[in-house]
Amino acid sequence: MELTPSQQVMIALRGGMPDKIPFTVYSTLLPRCSSERVLRNRGLCVVKMTASYKLVQPNVKIEERHYTDESGRKLVRTIYTTPYGDLSTLHEPKGFTSWCHEHMFKSPDDYKALLFYIQDTVVEPDYENAAKMVEDLGGDFAVRDQLPLEPLQIFISCHYMNMQEFCMQWMDNQDEILKLYEAQSQLARKIYPVVADGPLEFCNYGGNVVPQIIGVDSFKKYFIPHYNEAAAVLHKKGKLIGSHFDDDNTMIMDAIGETDLDYIEAYDPGISPPVAEARKVWPDKVLWLNYPSAWHVNPVEEVYTGALKLIKEADPCNGFLIGITEDVPENRWRENFMAIMDAINSTPH
Repeated sequence: MELTPSQQVMIALRGGMPDKIPFTVYSTLLPRCSSERVLRNRGLCVVKMTASYKLVQPNVKIEERHYTDESGRKLVRTIYTTPYGDLSTLHEPKGFTSWCHEHMFKSPDDYKALLFYIQDTVVEPDYENAAKMVEDLGGDFAVRDQLPLEPLQIFISCHYMNMQEFCMQWMDNQDEILKLYEAQSQLARKIYPVVADGPLEFCNYGGNVVPQIIGVDSFKKYFIPHYNEAAAVLHKKGKLIGSHFDDDNTMIMDAIGETDLDYIEAYDPGISPPVAEARKVWPDKVLWLNYPSAWHVNPVEEVYTGALKLIKEADPCNGFLIGITEDVPENRWRENFMAIMDAINSTPH
């Protein structure tokens, strides 16, 4: 019986070599159309991201206010009322995502309220919806679970505050940031076993680490222990764990090798070291690429030869996947995806 695209992905994620190198794309980056259907018929696997749990704050009142500003932008103001004051965010919905114009944290006066918000969070399993998603989508889809951003990364990656604000607060109020970090760490530890007991086979832990901001020492101190702690919990239940490393990882390559992560996702050899070097540094990890974003503007013939180059450098191709994890120019995705698929299909296994 022919393997489904999702089965091919899981074989590769567990370090094996399926019938052919899996080619994947985030569901949010693949428009529904005839070209999408052709690609799926050729074996493209669509990655659908979800979470097998919900996070709720029973003692925080949350109110959304939708309005249109003077320039015609549709905005959403969300107000979080805590015993220590109100927090608020301002978002502009844009397709499958949104632009954040205001973050929760606006001044040191918000530390107590933000700490309460984190500590008040309760984790509720949502297994039925996650399992139903797998059943409804079928074998063309790989449904991926998601742990939150790493306990320090959640303050860096524009969730509670923007990166510039984090850097300033890290210099001026590091003790307060570390209180929030400890609270977020405790929350993360409540989520690990919920994901481990859930119906999904693999999950990402955070991601979007910017090594130039964090540095090697802080990465080792504030990130690696959490990856390894989560991995220990998930591995006991046979689940896989990885992270989304889409920046220039040159300075933390060796440090990533010290983690117990099973796979490195969204790795972009256009800005990070070449595939051959990554395979050498991480011999025990699955490498799940983002086909280099910068290469999508090349002539289609070079998109094809670029994919062949990646495959050649990855040889042997066990535990190797090529993915699309970032936006592709609207006028190029069809021919580029077909070219990448052609390169994969031309590679003997």
